[in-house]
Amino acid sequence: MAAHDISPLLDRLGLRVPIIQAPMAGVSTPAMAAAVADSGGLGSLGVGAMTTAEARKAIQQFRELSAGPLNVNVFVHRPARKDPARETAWLARLRPEFERRGASPPDTLQEPYRSFLVDDDMLAMLVEEQPRVVSFHFGLPHRRQIEALHGAGIALLATATSRAEAAAIEAAGIDAIVAQGYEAGGHRGMFDPDADDSRLGIVALTHLLARTAGVPVIAAGGIMDGAGIAAALALGAGAVQLGTAFIATDESLADAGFRERLFSDAAHHTTVTRVISGRPARSLANAFTQWGVDVSDDSVPDYPIAYDAGKALNRAGRAAGQTGYGAHWAGQGAPLARTLSTRALMQALDVELIEATKR
Repeated sequence: MAAHDISPLLDRLGLRVPIIQAPMAGVSTPAMAAAVADSGGLGSLGVGAMTTAEARKAIQQFRELSAGPLNVNVFVHRPARKDPARETAWLARLRPEFERRGASPPDTLQEPYRSFLVDDDMLAMLVEEQPRVVSFHFGLPHRRQIEALHGAGIALLATATSRAEAAAIEAAGIDAIVAQGYEAGGHRGMFDPDADDSRLGIVALTHLLARTAGVPVIAAGGIMDGAGIAAALALGAGAVQLGTAFIATDESLADAGFRERLFSDAAHHTTVTRVISGRPARSLANAFTQWGVDVSDDSVPDYPIAYDAGKALNRAGRAAGQTGYGAHWAGQGAPLARTLSTRALMQALDVELIEATKR
């Protein structure tokens, strides 16, 4: 790929080009991350839903494929609050959807994975493995966790959806802010999912934070090509993060149903919903998002307990040949998705960025 000017941010993250592949849990793979890293960008693994052993294995698989920089992303959500009455009511509400697929809902719901806030084993593993970058979604880790990771020489990123969250990230000593516009696919990175969401788009949020934050800003949300990258850099971003652009790559874990929906009319109708996982997240339109249109937020169990039900319904649907209950996370740029290998996509992005900067 062509060389670009090396900013302090790119140097800190070990990048030759200002492109970060988003850490999409359940979609990104060691092979995808390695191809991005070998192409000069920052490859990422989303390990928030993995055990420590699974996360270590993924990191080691990446290292077997690439000597480039790796970002490991963890979830720092508030641990779920059990509410048996609400969870029972939720399962009863979902029962007709299960029965339409010839299945029954689970008897109870559990937290399918732990928050990094309470996972000392994951922290110890990351300190030992020393990926180039660790990033945080849904909030900030404890001070001792930040100090341990920094002490291991790891650069730290955290997602912000507002100026207030960005200020908290900067005050915590995090190295850079991922400015997540409302266009972005997947879970909103809001620290408090029940707080008012100002729904700032990538243009306003990136420009605002680039002018007010004292640390570099990484723009995320709706960026699918070199023109989008150039626009974000012109607003003051030091780099960009792309997720939806990588869903249809050869190395992605997205299944056939997800890929088919990505290249259908559903891509033009993404929607933010809480019903799939318990937290606001942008998904392609599907049977689950349609079912959730009239569901009030306060009836949905806490994240990730609600995800336990969502994953069970998806399994039941797939067993019956119905793929419309998946977590088809994708951003508003979904209609611009391309089917390429990850390396070919990175090459295309680089050429497009060069062309866009000449205009």
